[in-house]
Amino acid sequence: MSKTLKIALLSLVALSLVFVWVGRNSSKADEEKVVIYTNGDEEATAAMETSLKDAGYEGKYVLQSLGTSELGGKLLAEGDEIEADVVTMSSYFIESAQEQHSMFKNLSFSTKALENNPAYYTPILANTGSIFVNTEVLKQKGLPIPTSIKDLTKPEYKGFISIPNILDSSTGWLLVQAIINQYGDAEGKKVLHDLIANSGPHLESSGSGPINKVQVGEVAAGFGLRYQAVMAKESGLPIKFVDPAEGNFSYTESVAVVNKDNEAKTNLAMKMAETISKDAREELLKHYPVALYEGEKVTEKNKPAHPMKFKQPLTVELLKQHQEFFKSAQ
Repeated sequence: MSKTLKIALLSLVALSLVFVWVGRNSSKADEEKVVIYTNGDEEATAAMETSLKDAGYEGKYVLQSLGTSELGGKLLAEGDEIEADVVTMSSYFIESAQEQHSMFKNLSFSTKALENNPAYYTPILANTGSIFVNTEVLKQKGLPIPTSIKDLTKPEYKGFISIPNILDSSTGWLLVQAIINQYGDAEGKKVLHDLIANSGPHLESSGSGPINKVQVGEVAAGFGLRYQAVMAKESGLPIKFVDPAEGNFSYTESVAVVNKDNEAKTNLAMKMAETISKDAREELLKHYPVALYEGEKVTEKNKPAHPMKFKQPLTVELLKQHQEFFKSAQ
């Protein structure tokens, strides 16, 4: 074997060893990163990442966005075996997962939440439902401004409304809660049936679907998240938000820390959860203008006229019941 060939082979061996060393150390570094699972939308995710980076945690965490149904399924199926160290998720899913698996560690930091919450989570944002309309389309179609969800079941609105599907969107649950709370099961099923019929092809799998269609004038009215309509109006679009007579129902999304054996990593996860709950609130409040902590204020335009709470605690089991109610009304 020539000297040149020997040198080339030795170089290849050395390079391979370097790659193996780098790979092992890279994998080890990744294992030490805090894994955050979230069902938050783009604005929520951006606010959380900004707060973590500003606190010096850049490169120390991995954030993965999942849909509410997907993340909820993982929580209930995997428990504390889930890859995540921190979870931000609809509060009712966190509560159901804790009841089933006892998977979350009590928070080590104090908060000044306006409402009492379990010791293992604290809210980071809240969403509220409302009706919204495109005033130009209403005028073109000769339609009156609705004042209630039931108004949208009238024949003249057929084909001109958009609503979220509770089977795919938690925003749709806000709609169903309002209907059941106001009209009960029997009349409520008829109201929901007529509402679904009037929406036709505009029954949306995304909570943002209705506001998107109302904004572009594809439909005249819709039901969805109130803050989205407020933002659309503020941007100069011909959008008006209407607090329905049935009430503005809300749900919160919270942050929780998975209780794992790696104490050092769990402690770091706890610090990140505290950062998200406190440092991200200023930005989150701009997009989700619902006061959750002492000292927080929202403008009058962001205060719903008819804030309501459902008569039963929100749980995954109640969600499933209301999804079956929705199916039976179709």
